[in-house]
Amino acid sequence: MKKRILISILLFAILIINGCKTAPVKKEKDYNRALLPSEKALVKITDPREIPDFTNAFKNPFLLEEAVNNSLNYMSKPSSETFFPICGISHEQVKKSLKSFKEILNSKMTPEQKNQLVRDRFDIYTSIGCDNRGTVLFTGYYTPIFNGSLKKSERFKYPLYKQPSDLVKDDKGNILGRKAKDGTLSKYPSRAELQRSNILDGNELLWLEDPFEVYIAHVQGSAKIRLPDNKLITVGYAATNGYEYKSISSNLANRGMIPIKKMSLSAMIKFFKANPNQVEKYTNSNPRFVFFRITKTDPTGSLNEPVIPMRSIATDKTIFPRASICFIDTKVPRKIGSMIDILPYQGFVLDQDTGGAIRAAGRCDIYVGQGDDAGIIAGKTYQEGRLYYLIAK
Repeated sequence: MKKRILISILLFAILIINGCKTAPVKKEKDYNRALLPSEKALVKITDPREIPDFTNAFKNPFLLEEAVNNSLNYMSKPSSETFFPICGISHEQVKKSLKSFKEILNSKMTPEQKNQLVRDRFDIYTSIGCDNRGTVLFTGYYTPIFNGSLKKSERFKYPLYKQPSDLVKDDKGNILGRKAKDGTLSKYPSRAELQRSNILDGNELLWLEDPFEVYIAHVQGSAKIRLPDNKLITVGYAATNGYEYKSISSNLANRGMIPIKKMSLSAMIKFFKANPNQVEKYTNSNPRFVFFRITKTDPTGSLNEPVIPMRSIATDKTIFPRASICFIDTKVPRKIGSMIDILPYQGFVLDQDTGGAIRAAGRCDIYVGQGDDAGIIAGKTYQEGRLYYLIAK
C-alpha cells in the first residue's frame, strides 16, 4: 500500500467501476481536474456556519489515537521536513496540530465539549475538490490475502519483484529512471516491456499462484501472503517504474469482455480465471509496474507507517499536507449480515498514504482493511463528500 501505494484503488473504484451503481455521482464531473498554477488545494473556512460538527466523530474514537501516533512518529523524522511547507502549512503546524488533537482526544470532556474545543483551537480547511465547491470523490482500497511461496514451483510461478538495483529514486521517492553502467539515466521500461523481457530476472521476491492476483497486488500496493506452512507475511510497496496508473476496466468493456454495467473486481477475477492467457494482454494496458519488499509490520502507507482501517486515507501528497489530522463527510458501504448498505459516515482520519490514481484535489482513497470482505467494501466505495484538514491556530 505504500505509495498506492497505497496506488488507488484504487481497487477499487478506479480499477473497478461497480461501485458507481450505488453512487449518485454525476458522470460529467472531472474528479481528476488538475489545479491551476495559482490554485491551492485547501482553503481556510472563514464562516463558522460552514465548519462541520465533530461531536459524533468523537463518540467513535476506535483506533484513532493509534493513527495519530503513527503520524506523530513520521513527523518526528527529519526527512519529513523536506515535504513542507505545502498549501501554506508548515511542518511545525502539522506537528502542533497532531499533539493538540491528541490532548483533546484523551481528555475527560464530553464529545460536545471536544467539538467546541476543536473549533476554538483549530483553523478548519477544506479541499476545493474537483469543482471549487469542495466536491471530493471518495473511493476505497484494501490489503488482499493471497496464497504464495518464497520458492518457485509448478503451482507458484507468477512473481512479485523487489526493486531492481538500476532503478533510481530521488530523496523524495520520485522515480528518476534506469541507470546504465555508464551512469546515464533513461526512462524505466513500461509494464509491457518488463513482461516481455528478462530485465527483472533475479529480482523475484516471491511467487503467487494466479497472474491476476499479481496485478491486484500491484494496484493495491501491498498484500498479505499465506505461505505453504500457513505463515502470513506482508509485502509492501517499494517503488514503481515511474508511470502513471491506467485502469484496465474500460479496455475490457470496450472489447466486450465484461459489460460495463457488470464491471467489478469479482467479474474481473472470474473472467481471468476462465481466460488466464488474457491476463497479460489486458494488464499491459496499464504501464505502471510496482516493486515490493517484505515488511515486518502490517501494511504501511507512503509515510512508511501502518495504515489503519477507516483511519488512514490516501491523497495527492504534492498538494496536501501529509500526516495531517483530517475529517471526512461522505457515505461508505457497511456490511450488515450478508447485505451491504451505503450509509452516511463522518469521522476523523489521518492523511498517511498516496495512490497511483489519486492525483487531484477532488480525489481521496479510504483504507478499509484486509481480506475478501474488505475487497468487497473497497469495490463498492464510490461516493462524493467533503474533505477537511484541522490545523492548529
